Amino acid sequence: MNFLSTNIKFLRQENNLTQEDIGKIVGKSRVLVSQWESDEREITTEDIIKLSNHFNIPMDTLVGKDLRNEDDPFDELDVLFSKNKDILTDEDKEYMKFIIEKRKREVDKMLDGE
Repeated sequence: MNFLSTNIKFLRQENNLTQEDIGKIVGKSRVLVSQWESDEREITTEDIIKLSNHFNIPMDTLVGKDLRNEDDPFDELDVLFSKNKDILTDEDKEYMKFIIEKRKREVDKMLDGE
């Protein structure tokens, strides 16, 4: 199933952007963006890539997943790790694990103090 048209509109609205703003991101007109959102015109792979990069969402998610679905929320952190997992070293992973565990201890300490 293709959710591209609804996802473009959803992401635009969630980020308080106009169709003109999206047009500037991809170098196209507001009218064309409107046609994408209403599923009247096909979007090029090049433009999908530009939107994917701008919103930091994998192309397959942008096209194939309904981002409006509250039961399956978009998690930018998951996407960030997914897109960059191949370049992370073991040292990078250990450092991130350290930061997460440190933050968890801080939150637990704050909750215990309330």
